[in-house]
Amino acid sequence: MSQDQHSIPVIGHWINGKVVEPQGASVREVFNPATGKVGAKVILGGENEVAAAVAAASAAFPAWADTPPARRARVMFRFLELLHKHSDELAKAITLEHGKVLDDARGEVARGIDIVEFACGIPQLLKTGFSDQVARGMDNWVLRQPLGVVAGVTPFNFPVMVPMWMFPVALATGNCFILKPSPIDPTPSLLLAQLLQEAGLPDGVFNVVQGEKPAVDALLENDEVKALSFVGSTPIAQHIYATGAARGKRVQALGGAKNHLVVMPDADIDQAVNALIGAAYGSAGERCMAISVAVLVGDVADRLLPVLAERTRKLDIGNGLQSTSEMGPIVSREALDRISGYIQSGIDEGAELLVDGRNISAQKAGTAEENGYWLGGVLFDNVTPEMRIYKEEIFGPVLACVRVPDAAAAIQLINKHEFANGVSCFTRDGNVAREFGRRIEVGMVGINVPIPVPLAWHGFGGWKRSLFGDMNAYGEEGVRFYTRQKSIMQRWTGNDKGAEFAMPTPN
Repeated sequence: MSQDQHSIPVIGHWINGKVVEPQGASVREVFNPATGKVGAKVILGGENEVAAAVAAASAAFPAWADTPPARRARVMFRFLELLHKHSDELAKAITLEHGKVLDDARGEVARGIDIVEFACGIPQLLKTGFSDQVARGMDNWVLRQPLGVVAGVTPFNFPVMVPMWMFPVALATGNCFILKPSPIDPTPSLLLAQLLQEAGLPDGVFNVVQGEKPAVDALLENDEVKALSFVGSTPIAQHIYATGAARGKRVQALGGAKNHLVVMPDADIDQAVNALIGAAYGSAGERCMAISVAVLVGDVADRLLPVLAERTRKLDIGNGLQSTSEMGPIVSREALDRISGYIQSGIDEGAELLVDGRNISAQKAGTAEENGYWLGGVLFDNVTPEMRIYKEEIFGPVLACVRVPDAAAAIQLINKHEFANGVSCFTRDGNVAREFGRRIEVGMVGINVPIPVPLAWHGFGGWKRSLFGDMNAYGEEGVRFYTRQKSIMQRWTGNDKGAEFAMPTPN
């Protein structure tokens, strides 16, 4: 990162072990969403920068792929130590450019660290099977080998955690990686690159190309990029999956979500309210695992909604660097306008607006934050499945409450939705919980757990239009995604029987 003539930091690319800042390149302003002020400028790359990163990664690949897994793991161990040492620095960088509260940013870094810890076990994870004497004098075994140059395209809402869903496992398995982060909050990507270099990762093995659609298109079109991981909206996920697969790439594309939380009549009301407040309004709802629909069963709505509405009104909305803040600003002016449009749509379509968070900006007038992108918690009741605020992903602090008569209706409602990322059910009935977990058609399920994000060794992924591709992110499925299987059959014998016209068999 360098300074331009106006003392605004300039964020460049990271290619072959150094920062690259092409002269005359297009730039984009990076805002602090709590103040609306420009905090940095990011250089936007395209075909040339992608080509340079691919060339560096391709040159580094043979030596890195031949590095013993135990030695690759040692680099990951040193990286892990550095992440712990610099975790607060990474968290602050997230908050300054994304806006989420500092504790939430620290949690994001911690969940990324979990994946690195998993990747440190790569010597064990790459162990495969060996079969002795599969036929006369013949043995058979399997290798898992790296793909080559692979890439990740990541979203603004988790600028540390989501890239770390990808590159630690990709690097540990012997691949070289190109990260294309969001230009909204690009600073953490260079911090991660510098820490990897300090950990001893060879130049060219990890590269960062800042940019927008031209950089993504260049990664998709470059035949040296063998696999691409993506997290973002469903339309773009589907496009990347289709385009990448058509070019022979391995693709893992995680799309949108509309996560439901079912509250049964026997649920603990305080527990359910706490879950909804944290899961719907944490990180301003800008999470692919945020709860955006509360499915209230039977008479529970009349008991729960007054408490939930009061808690929503009392949310402490403020700068993420302030320790008292429970929810920070929306990430950008464009996102704030889009979310406000959804709120008006809910009103126009007949939903009952119980809490209107749009008036929060008036409270910031006359302060250093008056130009920030502020929105309080928004709560709707009597939402129906035909409304836009139910059908579409809003990606903001808007909670829609739908009333249903029983658990069967709740399951039917959720199973009809096109998104199937995460879901939760709050109940004290073990049979209801068991049947819900078995019959719900969603990839990640929580029982009395509001945000059921699997830990590092299990893997992350939804169903239906929330995931395109056959393998989940991270965990053992991540190891399979970033490697390909090779089966070797070998015989050493002086007993040559002549030409054999049948397949080898144990007989």
